Formats: sequence, C-alpha cells, structure tokens
Amino acid sequence: MSDASASPDLSGSRGIERIRESTYAGLFMACAALTIFTTVGIFLTLLSDSVAFFLEYPIRDFLFGLSWSPNPAGGSVAFGIIPLLIGTIVVTITAAFVALPIGTLTAIYLSEYATPRARSVLKPMLEILAGIPTVVYGYFALVYVTPALKATLFPSMSTFNALSASLMVGIMTIPMVSSISEDAMSAVPDSLRQAGYGLGATKFEVSTGIVVPASISGIVSSYILAVSRAIGETMVVVVAMGAQANLPAIRSGLGGIPFIHPGDVLLEPGMTITVAMVQIVGGDLTGGSLPYDAMFARGLSLFVVTLTMNIISDIIAERYREEY
Repeated sequence: MSDASASPDLSGSRGIERIRESTYAGLFMACAALTIFTTVGIFLTLLSDSVAFFLEYPIRDFLFGLSWSPNPAGGSVAFGIIPLLIGTIVVTITAAFVALPIGTLTAIYLSEYATPRARSVLKPMLEILAGIPTVVYGYFALVYVTPALKATLFPSMSTFNALSASLMVGIMTIPMVSSISEDAMSAVPDSLRQAGYGLGATKFEVSTGIVVPASISGIVSSYILAVSRAIGETMVVVVAMGAQANLPAIRSGLGGIPFIHPGDVLLEPGMTITVAMVQIVGGDLTGGSLPYDAMFARGLSLFVVTLTMNIISDIIAERYREEY
C-alpha cells in the first residue's frame, strides 16, 4: 500500500529563515542600544561640564542662590537657581491646570461619547494641534493672548508675562494628555462597560466610575509625560514670558505669615531654566568659561528632573496596570 496518505514533512530546511530572523533581532538590538548609548552620552556630557562648574562655583550657592546674573555689566556673576526654579514651577503648574483636566475630559469624550465619525474628525485635529511649531504658540501668546487678557481681566499685565506663556504651554500639551489617555480608555474591555450598564449605571457613571479607574495607569502616565514636556519647553516661554529672572516679593499675610501673591509671578516677566540656557548659548561666551559651564549644570538639573518623573511614571503604570 502506498504511503501517499502519510503526513508530509513540513519542517524543511529553515537555514535562511534563521539567518533572516537573527539579522532582524540584531538590527532591533542595535536600535535599542543606540538609544541607550545616546542617553548615557548626553548624561556624561552634562555631568563632565557640570563637575567643572561646581569645582569653581559652590553647589550650595547654585542650589540656594537668589540671584541669576551670568554676564553682568559690572560686579560678580551669580548663578542661583531659585529664580529660575520659581519660573519653571509657575509655568509647569499653570500649564498643568489647563492641560490635565481638558485633556482628560477630551479623552473621555473621544472614548465613550463620540461617534466614529466625530472621532475620525477630532482625533486628526488634535494631532495637528500637537504638530504646530512651538514658536508659533509663543508668538500667538504674545500677539493675541496677552493683549486680550490685558484689555479684559488684567490691565496691569506686562507685555511679557508668565500667564500667557503658561496658557499656551497648557494648550500645547493637551493633545499629549488626550491621546495617551484615550488610548488607555479604549483598551478597557467592553465587557466591563456592559457589566456596568447591566447594573443600571448611566453612561456618565460607567465612564467615570469604571473606565477611568480601569485606565488610571495610562492616564497618570500621560499626566507625568505632559508635565515633563512643560518643564522642558523653551520657545513658547522665551517668546511670551521674556528672559528676565525675577524673584517675586514676599508679602506678609494674616498673623505675619509670608506668602507670594500669584499676580507678582503670573503677570510679570520671568525666566525658566531652559530660557536661561538659551540666554547663555546666545551670548558672547567662550567654551570653558564659568557661565558656559553653568549651562550644563542647568541642563543636568533638567535631565535629572525629567528622568525622575519618567521613572515615577513607569512605576505608577506598572503598579496600577490592569491586564485584560
């Protein structure tokens, strides 16, 4: 009897396939290694010049100094980070008040309420908003937002101010929050939604009580990434906020409690850490000078802050991730 009905040998020779798969694996590993080496290279570059800076300038004066004057007309230089830190915190917090709630509500609408047709229109519009050059946001704040606020709410507002810059940074980071949060919400299984509807929950209760908690890891990750983006923003701030390192006046409240009035910060010019770096680069400074090395010290500070926030984001995402 013939063995024609026997199972054919499907194993065959996979030598070429193995070589191809090994090539792909090596290519992917090289790309991953390149990103790691780039990050390590940036860190080592910042660290080496920062060490040279701290050998000449006390780290205590750098961390707690109240004056920033890298190239004064007369007198001694000062590289205190406190005025720059205040400007960075003000821009970041104000932008977060704009981007986080609006971005989250937009994500809820796109994920739970929008029809497929509306989603197909709004989603690309958000992507376009994210692709606009940041300098355009800065000029928009300077030419339109500041005059509008000055003519209506804040007549005493300076031409360059932190409020307009913060509002535009917040608008700029809305797409990051909404896109990542919407992806996290869309990944929630429909069975959870149907279970909520089966218990008599409304669409709002399902959206806020089931979908949002189930996707909280992705939402929080989008928050931290958006805040990190706001911390490192440069062009919007340098165009709309100016480049003047100011230390707001400390007032006395009830019972002599000191406080800083928000108007003294938001309605006046200021400077962030990134703007200070741009100011140093744009000046007539030579490599190896103290102001030049100060730029790397501030870059190292930003690197450590953003790296820490990204690590926190990964920890939160891993801690609260739901697998379905």
